Amino acid sequence: QLQLVESGGGLVQPGGSLRLSCAASGFTLANYAIGWFRQAPGKEREGVSCISSSGGSTKYVDYVKGRFTISRDNAKNTVYLRMNSLKPEDTAVYYCAATDSACVPRYWGQGTQVTVSS
Repeated sequence: QLQLVESGGGLVQPGGSLRLSCAASGFTLANYAIGWFRQAPGKEREGVSCISSSGGSTKYVDYVKGRFTISRDNAKNTVYLRMNSLKPEDTAVYYCAATDSACVPRYWGQGTQVTVSS
């Protein structure tokens, strides 16, 4: 059974950091590009970052550039999102997804809550 499981979310103060993990089971993560998406209360889900299947290409939405870093370890079947300098507006449920090469999601994880608050 194909499954993606996110972890690493939590409550953090503004300016703090978190590292989210996206672990795959039931399929080989290396065959897919992986995207991180987020959905804040009352808002639509939006793309945050995407990494190619090899890890050689990454993309970021403008408002996280320089703060977030996406990476992957295909040997561990895991993708990461390092988030630094977090802001209250980063508060959302973060989802990872196996995507096509254009970062269009195909399979979703269940999400992990990130709350940035003092």
